[in-house]
Amino acid sequence: MAFPDIKSLLSRGMGPDLHWFPEDVSPSRLAATLVGMANASGGVVLLGISPRSAEIQGISDAREVVDRVFQAALLSDPPLVLPIPTTHKVGKACVLWISVPSGLPHVYNLEGRFLGREGRQTNPLSARQLRQLLLERGVVQFESQVPPGAKFDDLDPVQVEAYLEALHLPGNEPPNARDILLQRGCLKIIDNGLYPTYTGLLVFGRHPQQWLPNATLLAARFPSVAYIDHYIKQDIRGTLPEQLRQAEAFLRDNLRSMVRLVGLAHLESLEYPFEAVRELLVNAVAHRDYNIQGDNIHLHIFSDRLEVHSPGGLPGPVTLDNLLEARFSRNPVIVQVLSDMGFIERLGYGLDRVVAVMRQKNMRPPLFEEVGGTFRVTLYSAMEMQVDSQDALTLLSTYNSLDLNPRQQKALGYLAFHKRITNSEYQEQCPDVHPETLRRDLADLVSRGVLIKVGDKRATYYIVK
Repeated sequence: MAFPDIKSLLSRGMGPDLHWFPEDVSPSRLAATLVGMANASGGVVLLGISPRSAEIQGISDAREVVDRVFQAALLSDPPLVLPIPTTHKVGKACVLWISVPSGLPHVYNLEGRFLGREGRQTNPLSARQLRQLLLERGVVQFESQVPPGAKFDDLDPVQVEAYLEALHLPGNEPPNARDILLQRGCLKIIDNGLYPTYTGLLVFGRHPQQWLPNATLLAARFPSVAYIDHYIKQDIRGTLPEQLRQAEAFLRDNLRSMVRLVGLAHLESLEYPFEAVRELLVNAVAHRDYNIQGDNIHLHIFSDRLEVHSPGGLPGPVTLDNLLEARFSRNPVIVQVLSDMGFIERLGYGLDRVVAVMRQKNMRPPLFEEVGGTFRVTLYSAMEMQVDSQDALTLLSTYNSLDLNPRQQKALGYLAFHKRITNSEYQEQCPDVHPETLRRDLADLVSRGVLIKVGDKRATYYIVK
């Protein structure tokens, strides 16, 4: 049987981990590859179907081969839940396309063997790899473990007391600190003794970096678009709440003020929305992988962008495709305690709020990336919208006497700096407005002699008359 054209299949957008099996592969052998992919970043298995089988069963209904796939999936513990396999014809051959999604929520084993993928090979996971996978997928939570040598006295009673006051618990009696910290997961009972977890030390510890030296935040302001030798730097240490407060102070000291155009008005604001950057820092502190002890959180402010780097990839089932909707936390105890203190909401990552704020400010959307085991978010500066020309304000003031709606004002503000605007660009400025309404807005501006329409159909754009 001819080997299918793999390049043509890969061109359909699937990931690079692809494995081929003949039609008569045993369920156990197939299961091993599926489990390995499930414990890695997903992949695709192509299962050959002989032309005779396809002719007898029909390319869209190769039931016997599909049943073998489900038998293999059920051999996994827990059972793998996969998309329905699909059949494809490649030349004279047929293949069954079995997709293993990335970001599956469990750690899977086959008859007690935990398998992973190394290149195109399926191999047993080492003890270190298995531990890391268990932590990444939330089966074992690093934040809830007790570091060797830690004692209850390593917690700062002043910070614990401030936390208890922030809870506003009902009742006349003062709350029992030990009971509250036990309930929250900041303490554990071991051999009838009370010991602080990593969360307890990170949030209330006298010296958190004694236990996790890289649980810090490195903030830097660079005067150009690249890393250079001369820059402003602050190594932010202490408990997580203290780090967030210091980071906010660094932002207030180092974010530049600028004048931005909002409709026909010019307002002074920061080059990046403060609430968006703060949300990114809280997100990084709450959701970073504290088990990775060779790096810290980075806040880098360049002349054209701002970056927040958080150690560890996206946790559990969260991927770049679903991170605005997924609700999964690597550190649920830290999230809960920071929520109690008013830093974050427990509803999710907060990245959707960052996107919303950038849209409200008419700025470029944030860029989310996974780079070298790090989750990186980039915000792009609004300095390109800075009003540095009195001519632009003079031009726009010409239309102050017209009764323009807020959307039309936004369009003229955009045109003052971009010289032209298309229907799609106008839609980006007003994402919640129906396209027909926006079309009528532009047509009205043309009829009133404000804009000139250039081109036709999809090539249409508008300029100031």
